[in-house]
Amino acid sequence: MRNPSVSGWSSAVVPRPTVRWLALLALCAAYLQGGLVKLFDFSSAIAEMQHFGLSPAAPLAAAVIVLELGASALILTGRYRGLGALALALFTFSANLMANNFWSQPLAQRGMAMNGFFEHIGLVGGFVYVAWEDLRQKR
Repeated sequence: MRNPSVSGWSSAVVPRPTVRWLALLALCAAYLQGGLVKLFDFSSAIAEMQHFGLSPAAPLAAAVIVLELGASALILTGRYRGLGALALALFTFSANLMANNFWSQPLAQRGMAMNGFFEHIGLVGGFVYVAWEDLRQKR
């Protein structure tokens, strides 16, 4: 049940579309930052691919940049928002399995990797929710 005083107050202070867009920006922030850092320091992006044993490193680094920036742009512009959200959900889930595989790390390192793993699962859930809402609104 909605509380009229709370919902009336919130839309009077900040319009709902603005709040929604800022929430989407927050969800995409790490991907925008990561994509831009990789774009402007491509040699480090290649080194990151090599660190995770991905080959060929340069084309994969370029693909990650396009994915992070392109999918974020789709989400923020609302054009194919669901597609962009699902792309980042799948990317995040896959990268999470590689980068935060706490189950195969020494016990002393497991805690931090486990925290990172579940934080990224939260991002995946957020992107799936964005895609679901986009699909629901188009019905």
